[in-house]
Amino acid sequence: MAIYVNKNGGFEQAEPVARECPHCGAHAQLLPVAVPSFAELARTQPKNVGLVFRCAACGEPRFVRAAVRSIGAERVELAPHLVEIERARERFQFAYLPASVEQLLRETLDCYTAGTHNAFASMCRRTVRAALTLIDEDAARRWRDTVADVLRLAEIDAGTTDTIVEVLFGDHGEPPTIGPDQSAVLIEVVKDLFYQRYVRTTKLRAALKMRRFFASESNVTPIDRGRRELA
Repeated sequence: MAIYVNKNGGFEQAEPVARECPHCGAHAQLLPVAVPSFAELARTQPKNVGLVFRCAACGEPRFVRAAVRSIGAERVELAPHLVEIERARERFQFAYLPASVEQLLRETLDCYTAGTHNAFASMCRRTVRAALTLIDEDAARRWRDTVADVLRLAEIDAGTTDTIVEVLFGDHGEPPTIGPDQSAVLIEVVKDLFYQRYVRTTKLRAALKMRRFFASESNVTPIDRGRRELA
């Protein structure tokens, strides 16, 4: 649905716009704060315009860009697709990572957020290598198998699969050049890889330790026996 800037100074949205906020993380409505004037748009005839909204959840400003569809005598029509200037940061449970790996993975995800795709690819390889140096010698093979399984489950085409594997585990020169499509796959693969290695492993070990503790009869007093002893 289109967005309109009217000659009388009004601003119309056919339906509310809600996005994930890069500041508070809430999926909240964008409320208009500052929009271009009709007179200025009619005079300059721009192809794109900038607008300022605020997050309904936390009140922080949200800066967006919209394409101008048409400029009429009574109103200007803007395209409904709003391009955010400030993208939401990628989230991860960093507390489970070793300090050296945490720093690199944070910067890696920041590169993706910034849309610097090839810097992102280079940081992915560096982060994977840093993590592998802290694990046993067979870890590289296991990680390759994990990545292959993820890509197969997601039904990723062979070309993209080869590119992702080369980015993460290649030994010859710099990582291959990638674009937005490959980056979108790579970010999910990397997050899943580090989640399985660190977050899932730590949580699973803790859960198993707790289960085994309570499974031992010597560590648990049956409820009925406890009641008899208190009687």
